Amino acid sequence: MLRKLAMALLALTLWCSPAAAETYIVAGDCTWPPMETLDANKTPEGYSFDIIRAVAKAAGFEVEIRNIAWDGIFAGVAAGNYDIIASSTTITPERQKAFDFSDPYYDVHQAVIMPTGKSIATLADLKGKKVGGQIGTTGIFVMQKANVGAVIREYDDVGLAIQDMVAGRIDAVICDDPVAKYYMNKKAEYASKLVIPLVTDDVEYYGFTVKKGRKDLVEKINKGLKIIRDNGTEAKIKAKWMGD
Repeated sequence: MLRKLAMALLALTLWCSPAAAETYIVAGDCTWPPMETLDANKTPEGYSFDIIRAVAKAAGFEVEIRNIAWDGIFAGVAAGNYDIIASSTTITPERQKAFDFSDPYYDVHQAVIMPTGKSIATLADLKGKKVGGQIGTTGIFVMQKANVGAVIREYDDVGLAIQDMVAGRIDAVICDDPVAKYYMNKKAEYASKLVIPLVTDDVEYYGFTVKKGRKDLVEKINKGLKIIRDNGTEAKIKAKWMGD
């Protein structure tokens, strides 16, 4: 009788216990500081990762963040290898045809980086110059659309493009403005070597990316985004990574 009572109590406890929070795999290309990068221990860190962690906590789920190369990141989420892309992904009409996006979590402009002493007033001034950018990013798309006669060089990592520019192999680099400012202001090896002569007027919006049809996951992310905006968590994370 006591054994039956114990089993019944155990069953009741298990039935009443809250279900474990679901864990989603998050992919980010950690070559885009201060949005996505690696710390000294090769652990993913950055603005996007802090935001998705805060969103997860607020919305009641958990995340496991993995460093995934940009050139395979979209195919991976489409194949179900991970659930969320948190990698400074600009929401574009073309991408919205293939994937679903959360509400925007950050807005940016494209910035042109050049060696100190160089300057341009418009993208048209890059005619005939070699301009680098990370492959598959909106900076490259902007240069292609502008069609100003620049020679566009695509790199696996924006940091490699900047290295080539400083070495004199290309004339300029285009990337998102927080990334440009990070390399100009935070990278000791580039101190006083870089300028940002041009920031475009057009605004872009980052969104967390999920497989097409995952409306349930989009709703969870949006719920968390609203909570962290309302309670001030988002503002604290922005101050941490971008300054006041």
